[in-house]
Amino acid sequence: MPADATPQGFAADPRERLPMPQAGAMSEAQAAAARALTEGPRKGVYGPFLPLLRSPELLERVGKVGEYLRFASVLDARVRELAICAVARHVGNQFEWQMHTPLAAKAGVAGATLEAVRLGARPQPLPADEEAALDFTRELLATHGVSDPTYATALAQFGEQGVVELTSLIGYFAMVSWLMNVARTPAQAGAQAKPLQAFPA
Repeated sequence: MPADATPQGFAADPRERLPMPQAGAMSEAQAAAARALTEGPRKGVYGPFLPLLRSPELLERVGKVGEYLRFASVLDARVRELAICAVARHVGNQFEWQMHTPLAAKAGVAGATLEAVRLGARPQPLPADEEAALDFTRELLATHGVSDPTYATALAQFGEQGVVELTSLIGYFAMVSWLMNVARTPAQAGAQAKPLQAFPA
């Protein structure tokens, strides 16, 4: 990690607290959970699923929620990925930022938008759906709710199901980011996205 990048969990000591357990040390439930992840759409055990292996049943349930929100939500992939990047920036999570920035770009989010988010700035101009999603995400993270105007704009863009799923997506990625911040789970080796830096003091 570059010296000016934000350590996972803002930790002075970057050493991982809950790394991948040794294969021989895993319980049957842990080994089964690891196999299911490897054989499923994620194709491996990484990110939040490393610490979650300590609770295999929770891992399975969290994984199912994440699969729906990432791969089956009514929200457009571009909107989902931008919201995920905004959450990662808010909580200083290198793993989710570096994983989802390229996915957001591939889904059609402009590079200038992602760079503004990385720096903590308000990207402008934005397509109406991205603006609605970003404003909703930032307001929810900052105030733990959203105002009537922000809600009305999101409702007009995404409908009731979309608003529920956007809210749940934000909460899900905040949760797994917090988990990795606590566990000090590093970004994946070889991640290409520019890392996050701490906000100016």
